[in-house]
Amino acid sequence: MTNLVEIEDLKVHFPIRRGLFVDRVVGHVYAVDGVDLSIRRGETYGLVGESGCGKSTLGRGLLRLTEPTGGRMVFDGTDLATLKGEDLRRMRRRMQMVFQDPLSSLDPRQSVESILVEGIRVHGLDKGVDLGKTLRDLLTSVGLPHGSLRKYPHEFSGGQRQRIGIARALAVRPDLIVADEPVSALDVSVQAQVINLLEDLQGEFGLTYLVIAHDLAVVRHIADRVGVMYLGGIVEEAPAHELYTDPLHPYTRALLSAVPVPDPVVEDRRERILLTGDLPSPAAPPAGCRFHTRCPWKQATRCDTERPRLRAVESGHKVACHYAEQIRSGELRPHSVEPELVPELVLDP
Repeated sequence: MTNLVEIEDLKVHFPIRRGLFVDRVVGHVYAVDGVDLSIRRGETYGLVGESGCGKSTLGRGLLRLTEPTGGRMVFDGTDLATLKGEDLRRMRRRMQMVFQDPLSSLDPRQSVESILVEGIRVHGLDKGVDLGKTLRDLLTSVGLPHGSLRKYPHEFSGGQRQRIGIARALAVRPDLIVADEPVSALDVSVQAQVINLLEDLQGEFGLTYLVIAHDLAVVRHIADRVGVMYLGGIVEEAPAHELYTDPLHPYTRALLSAVPVPDPVVEDRRERILLTGDLPSPAAPPAGCRFHTRCPWKQATRCDTERPRLRAVESGHKVACHYAEQIRSGELRPHSVEPELVPELVLDP
């Protein structure tokens, strides 16, 4: 299976500016800091991590909705960083996004028909086609009645609005859809409907997904491969079933240990990993391994001085940890971690 998307050393840094009359850059927020990632054609890649780790920024950077600071983003053989103007606009037809908040991402002054038609006409896909039939087919694909075309976003429920956002993305016949927290704002019953809808549409249209989420259960259900992100970098990547049954990175193990298990016997006996301290500021990330300030397996010899690279431990399973093999084998045992004081970002006066 060929790669549709290849990301190499992607960086998105936001400058911190200060000064009333002189606009000086006094620091940066390292939202995405050196990410390598590939997405195969036709697969669903899940990207998980806690709030503030850079997941959404990575997705927006891939589509150039946020301009990257550095790195390469190759989409179907084309380096997106080199595209400008009309070339970039044409390429964007093949890459669409479903945003996290289905209400704020839809124009309240536009009807559903106007929302769907806009992208079709901008990209010249309305020539020689029955536009009415196209719109009706779109609504049928996402499970909405044809009468929805005359309504406005505020007249729909959250799940229906998310379906409109999905229909808008599908309207221009994309190859890749970046779904940013597509079900986080929905009730649990509606979440299942939207997830099943995404899976059905993938089979029908041959779509490739990058699904960004913090809900591990959602990602486990829909993703073929999963990347775990922490403080601007990917710390582990593996096929979904392998990541959930054999996590290697301490952060991944901690995340999975917090997911409740429906079997009370298993729930009482399984290992719990409690992380101490707060997520460090992306404006002043720790030296060495970004996770070492909270890691129960931290080793003073390397963890606080050398940043681990994302390396292959076995086929298809990558991890950014110096001691992943020793942790897995039990050679290294977890110890209590005293919260380490990470220096606050000091701005020039």
